[in-house]
Amino acid sequence: MKNQGFTLIEIMVVVVILGVLAALVVPKIMDNPDKARLLKVEQDIRTISTTLKLYKLDNYIYPSTDQGLEALISKTTIPPEPRQWKQGGYLNSVPIDPWGFPYNYLSPGVHGEFDIYSYGADGQPDGMNINADIGNWQLK
Repeated sequence: MKNQGFTLIEIMVVVVILGVLAALVVPKIMDNPDKARLLKVEQDIRTISTTLKLYKLDNYIYPSTDQGLEALISKTTIPPEPRQWKQGGYLNSVPIDPWGFPYNYLSPGVHGEFDIYSYGADGQPDGMNINADIGNWQLK
């Protein structure tokens, strides 16, 4: 039985194919970092919303605005204290948005029982495009 390996030509063909694929795919990925950040915000908001609903199932209320999202990590002593807070918490840490800002939380919210939102890339209220506010009331 002969030891068979790849020839230099076969390796070169594979390298060229990978180069062509990279030339086509990488620009499409690199042109969309803002879309990726927006998707992360939407996913974070959905995760926090689901976690808040679990908190309410255990404690019959959502954390207050004063208690904040930190009430999902450690048991709060700010009234109203949770009745049946889950040992170990509901989240490991409070996520921050892709631009490094904390998510904003209101309970009761302006748009529903609670509002979770990011101010976007500029960290300021309102704004347009990548600087626009993104909240749970906007998600489908």
